[in-house]
Order: sequence, then C-alpha cells, then structure tokens
Amino acid sequence: MQLRIIHTTGFEYDGNALASYNQARMTPLTAPGQIVVHNRLVVSPTPWTATYRDYFGNEVTSFEVLDPHDSMTITATSTVHTERAPSPGPVLSWAEIADPEVTDRWTEYLELPPLVAPPADVATTAREIADDSATPGEAARRICDHVHQQVAYIPGTTDVATPAAEAWAQRSGVCQDMAHLVIGALRSIGIPTRYVSGYLHPRADAEVGETVAGESHAWVEWWDDGWQGFDPTNDLEPGDRWVVVATGRDYLDVRPLHGIFHGAGTSSVFVEVAVTRLA
Repeated sequence: MQLRIIHTTGFEYDGNALASYNQARMTPLTAPGQIVVHNRLVVSPTPWTATYRDYFGNEVTSFEVLDPHDSMTITATSTVHTERAPSPGPVLSWAEIADPEVTDRWTEYLELPPLVAPPADVATTAREIADDSATPGEAARRICDHVHQQVAYIPGTTDVATPAAEAWAQRSGVCQDMAHLVIGALRSIGIPTRYVSGYLHPRADAEVGETVAGESHAWVEWWDDGWQGFDPTNDLEPGDRWVVVATGRDYLDVRPLHGIFHGAGTSSVFVEVAVTRLA
C-alpha cells in the first residue's frame, strides 16, 4: 500500500503563551517493510527547529516558539509505501534467548518500570504459558492472545499515564494499555520486547483515494533473531495497513508530542488523524 497520513494537533490558550519548547516524534521510519516517500512537519506560529535521531533511532523534531501566541498547530504530513512480509515464525529457543549475547544487547527491553510492570497474576500466567510453550515466539503469541481476550477496548477508561496494572485491574483500556501489558508479561519471562507507535488504516478493505479518520496506534515487537511484531488490540500481525513512527521501551519514549510552555493555561486541545490510501 501507499498511505498518506495527516496528523494535526492544536492548542488554544487562555491568553498568551509567552514561550513554548517541544519535541515531536511524528515522522515515520524508513525500515524493513516500509519506505517514507515524503514527510513534512509544519508548526504555526513559525518556530526555530532542529531534527535529530534519538537513542532508539527515532526521528525527532525539536522546536521552540519564542514569541507570544494564543494558539499553536502542529501538522505532520507523511506518504509511506508499505510492503510487509509475513513473520517467519518462531526462531530462537529458550536457551538462545537467555544467552548473555541477547540479554546484554537488549537489556533496555527487559526492564520492568512501573508503567509496564505486570500484576502478579499476569506474571504468573505468563510463566505458565512459557513453561507450556516450545519456543519464546510461541509464548509471545499466546500471551498477546490472552491480553486481547481479557482486556476490552474502551476509550476514555485510561490515559497516557495509566500503568498497565491499573488497566488490567479494570480489564479495559486502549491500544497503549494492551501494548504495555504484553510488554510487561513478555519481559517478565525473559523476552526482550519494545513498544511501537504509529498509525493503522482502520479499514481492511481500504479503497484507493478515500480519506478516513484514523488515530495514533500502538503495538509490540519482541526479539526473535529479529524484531517480530504483533498488534494485541486487533489480535493481528501488522501488515501493510500499519505504519511505524517510533519504537522505545514504553509510551514515554515515543510520545508523538510533548513539551512545556510558559504563560497562560491551556483552554483546549484537539488531535486529528486523516488516512488516505493512495495505491
């Protein structure tokens, strides 16, 4: 597929913001399975900007608005060609994934900070699944299925700061929560796992030229002699409708937009994502 994504975030202030300092991770990656054909990030009012790659290889646009302003709009427009091959299936054995060559290389993706730390019963179930699975890859898929079945997708029941344990307790959340739950469960049994942020065209039968409303999306990838992806929210392996923007240890590493400002308070915020299949 070739997809055009327009991601717009707007802020209105109660008066003037005197200065604003921000980082945006809204540029998709060129990586196996996708090529970024075009990308442009526009900020109004016009800021000072700089672009760099962060520790995890994501493209970051840092920008500052130093003149008083009562609103700010950030629009990222991307055209991405996707062509993902099916997963090769499980590769590594339990002994191989526990080898120091793997655990030392991917140590950041084995940590369990509060945002992803699994509740005791989730960790116990993950261990039971691991003990009953021939390979780490098989266990990972089964754990994704378990989270998908147990957690209902209900927008508004959590926010970006909600720990995985809280989403599990209420058995509801959004894609971010399901990704965090899977990450914590897989890491607890020694499988390096990372958080993926991006976009998903919502229609499997997407028509060329039709623009539909989308939103930021999240899924996971675990190490199996290469990064293997899975979307626990939709219980699907990512295909051509998925676009990767950034990867990291959890949501905090890949936030599309975050920063600080000085001056008046925020009166309103809006986020809009429009996705069009071009080919």
